[in-house]
Amino acid sequence: MRMTTIALAAGLALLVVAPPAATHHAFAAEFDATKPVKLRGKITKMEWINPHAWMHLEVIDEDGNVENWMIEAGPPGALVRRGWTKDSVRPGTEVLVEGYQATDGALRANGRDVTFPDGRRLFAGSSGTGAPLDGADPKESGSSP
Repeated sequence: MRMTTIALAAGLALLVVAPPAATHHAFAAEFDATKPVKLRGKITKMEWINPHAWMHLEVIDEDGNVENWMIEAGPPGALVRRGWTKDSVRPGTEVLVEGYQATDGALRANGRDVTFPDGRRLFAGSSGTGAPLDGADPKESGSSP
């Protein structure tokens, strides 16, 4: 009995002092469904990290200024299952990203679709996050195959 109590107390202590894990957020907590964006630019970096991969994109705005955008994508495992590879997102690759801008107007977006130079169009978003249902995700009900 005493060993069970000690083990339980030790486990509880670990939960209390452990650093909080990165939390997964709902789409609407960070991105605005009323602010769609289409960004054409060159990939500068791809971060294959959980819970969301991030694509960094260098975009030239209408005035010729360079803007550095961060594009949130789905989890790395989901991206690979959808056809993404480390070779498809090499720095210097020009892509078209369609998605939704951050609610605070920052140069961040939730990527929905990414079109590559060879014409492939891959879904980048996370299913079930509250992102607008537009048929781009094959798992959405009512989307065409």
